[in-house]
Amino acid sequence: MILSTTPTLEGRAIREYKGIVVGEAILGANVFRDLFAGIRDIIGGRSGAYEKELAKAREIAFEELSEHAEKLGANAVVGIDIDYEVVGQNGSMLMVSISGTAVVI
Repeated sequence: MILSTTPTLEGRAIREYKGIVVGEAILGANVFRDLFAGIRDIIGGRSGAYEKELAKAREIAFEELSEHAEKLGANAVVGIDIDYEVVGQNGSMLMVSISGTAVVI
């Protein structure tokens, strides 16, 4: 599966548009509690533990996006947009949402 933030793929023609696909992952409140407990991970204003969790959530969302595109018969997703949102009561959860257009190239 080819994944791209651009609307086209250089040197490749889009033969068919299959539709919009989305992948999402939500980090729960316990992640934040664990992260604050490990505050000593913060070096230079960055938290290695927090970055690991975000990377994991992003990976899950990309896998879900790819699975949905594959089910539609696509072999690429173009125009990918990645969003991070705080959701839940008191902003206790972080959502990673990825969307794009499934295509056949």
